[in-house]
Amino acid sequence: MRYNWTKYLRGYMRSKKALRNVITSVILQACSIICGFIIPKLIISNYGSVVNGLIVSITYFLSCITLLEAGFGPVIKADLYKPIAQKDNEKINQILKASEKIFRTISYIFLVYIILLCIVLPLNVSSQFDYIFTILLIIIISLSTFAEYYFGMTYRLFLQTDQKSYVVNCIQIVTTILNAILVILLINLKMNIIIVKLVSSIIFVLRPILQNVYVKRKYNINLKNVKLNYKLKQKWDALVQHIAYIIHNNADIVILMIFGNLIEISVYSIYSTIVNSIKRALQSFSNGIDSAFGNMIANNEKENLNKSFKMYEGIYLTIATILFSSTLFLIIPFIKIYTKGIDDANYIRTAFGAVIVIAEFICMIRMPYNDLVKVAGKFKETKNGAYIEAISNIVISCILVNYLGITGVAIGTLVAMSIRTIEFMYYSSKYILNRNVVYGFKRFIVVFLELALITVCVNLLPKYNIDGYFVWIIQAIEVSIVSTVIVVAINSVLYKDNLKNILDKTKSLLKIK
Repeated sequence: MRYNWTKYLRGYMRSKKALRNVITSVILQACSIICGFIIPKLIISNYGSVVNGLIVSITYFLSCITLLEAGFGPVIKADLYKPIAQKDNEKINQILKASEKIFRTISYIFLVYIILLCIVLPLNVSSQFDYIFTILLIIIISLSTFAEYYFGMTYRLFLQTDQKSYVVNCIQIVTTILNAILVILLINLKMNIIIVKLVSSIIFVLRPILQNVYVKRKYNINLKNVKLNYKLKQKWDALVQHIAYIIHNNADIVILMIFGNLIEISVYSIYSTIVNSIKRALQSFSNGIDSAFGNMIANNEKENLNKSFKMYEGIYLTIATILFSSTLFLIIPFIKIYTKGIDDANYIRTAFGAVIVIAEFICMIRMPYNDLVKVAGKFKETKNGAYIEAISNIVISCILVNYLGITGVAIGTLVAMSIRTIEFMYYSSKYILNRNVVYGFKRFIVVFLELALITVCVNLLPKYNIDGYFVWIIQAIEVSIVSTVIVVAINSVLYKDNLKNILDKTKSLLKIK
């Protein structure tokens, strides 16, 4: 009886932390989504699509540095789960010390990368922008990324592993809102884009500094006297793992930079902003869940892990299908309204919109399984799939971009995402959850059958002349209702037991005072 109560209490505490993480994550993503639509529109309207394309290009090139972080971040978190669960402070400090050294080194490498970018990128856009202007923009946009690696990455990973992502989220909420207010004010005052981006970067530099201060004071951590004698395992295997993720997020822009132009990049970025907003909305519901699974794996709670993951999988795929099926039919009408009055580029690309939504949908389907692989530390075992994903994405995109433009690039991403998603579903089911692999693939098939049925039903809805946001919202409500009814109905029939477990868990949480 004592054991059961202890187990229940531990599960309850995990639920409270997860709830805080989810609530703050939802608020953060809502703020990010709103600001993510307002600011690019203002930049395009006041400075033009070409300037927006340059800013997007610089941001994507700078984000390539996460390739280095990716080789270590997941490994550090995987190594921290057990000592945190066992409250082994000495081991925690050793891992944090090793992490701090790694990210300081990455920040120095990042400085060299910035210098190279300042030499190469301005030459590529010299016909459209002054050399000094481009260099200043690169340096200013890079400030927040450098600060993140030098001051805050180690402590952000620690808070996430300790299931306290809500602390990171709260800091990001405040800085996101403050940034939006100041950027909107500066743009309306007709300030130079250099000044606008400089103020924005300074605000975001505050994030890692605040994370650093919080962890050191709250946990009384001082790494100055800690000996650097801890070695991270599988870091290079984890690096390979994340190469695919970086290519997924950045290869399209790089390929368009080589084969296309800044206007095409601006078009791509607007669609990407919309789809990424949906992804962030979905991720807000799962924020911090991976840490809970990592804790279960560290404590060898196999039965609890399998049952909890099955419930999470059901909820996650239900929400994902509703969100992305609705986006599939609403993205083009939204783009028409959003880019109304902008005539320096053609933003209405129906085929591209459909392909990029489906590609990102498949990418998000894999996330629960991907998270399991990361928290279990299974980087070496799944690295071959990363090679296949990276190569297939680059080859297909480079071939098709000459014939189909940005749609061809999106098709390359779609194929690569499909391959990697299947691998993660197979590996996590067979080797981590120890369940029949057919279960996951059945869910995959059901998701696309739901999507096909939603397509048929949505096409039966009355067609509106969508010329403003009000009419679009009415259409969005109708499409969302159709998607929700179909997905919930099918899941209620095919997964009765899982639905019952979810409802029982929800009731038990609501009864806890």
